Amino acid sequence: MFKTRLLSGIVLVIVLIATVGFGGDLLFAFLAVISVIGLTELYKVVDVQYKILGFVGYLAAVLYYGLIYTGHMEYVTMLSILFLVLIMAVYVFTFPAFRAEQVMTVFFGFFYVAVMLSYVYQTRELLDGSVVVWLIFLSSWGCDTCAYCVGMLIGRHKMAPRLSPKKSVEGGVGGIAGAALLGVLFALAMNKWGGADVSPLHYAVICAAGGAISQVGDLAASAIKRNHEIKDYGKLIPGHGGILDRFDSVIFTAPVIYYLAILLAGNL
Repeated sequence: MFKTRLLSGIVLVIVLIATVGFGGDLLFAFLAVISVIGLTELYKVVDVQYKILGFVGYLAAVLYYGLIYTGHMEYVTMLSILFLVLIMAVYVFTFPAFRAEQVMTVFFGFFYVAVMLSYVYQTRELLDGSVVVWLIFLSSWGCDTCAYCVGMLIGRHKMAPRLSPKKSVEGGVGGIAGAALLGVLFALAMNKWGGADVSPLHYAVICAAGGAISQVGDLAASAIKRNHEIKDYGKLIPGHGGILDRFDSVIFTAPVIYYLAILLAGNL
């Protein structure tokens, strides 16, 4: 299992370096695809992944990415309202084929997966996005690694005992501190070898905030799985599970990094 997890993790890192590094259409297409896959995994939890209700959700996600690609983000609110009206129409005109929980999951999934993940692309498209975008993964996965190490060493107080018994308060704090440190080291490295001119303090703040939020994303994904008594969302990534299992923290971190980067750059 460890070998499988390690190999698939290496492949995932290579794919991310290629797609995020190149950015543009390649990253856009990658995120659009994994957003639809992630939606399929979430919709499978409530058994609508291959039903008309689920297909309405996929359609909304595709249209949303179309708005991003064409630069018409002013229509996102209109799309969201039309999406809600459409799924409610499906709900009432096929009643009692679907439960209210299924309808709400389809609507929730659109924002939780498609909209939130799109911020990886939107961050990459910022003026200094080629550098800032890596803070999303540095803060989320870096925090997770640091939290695990600190928790193993000095973890005593449970953070969410009924949801994730192995996570500790000490590990959570250590994860945030570790993410902040990684942000500083990344800024210094980019300034010295990457030709950048970024603030280590700003990157520390961004990564600390991203690390804190990433833990909420991790626990939120776990809570949904616990409620529905499933171990993983999928099997796409051997040893890791599905898209939502691997990107659960990134989903929450990406929008935070995007808006903090704009705020600290003085553009908000």
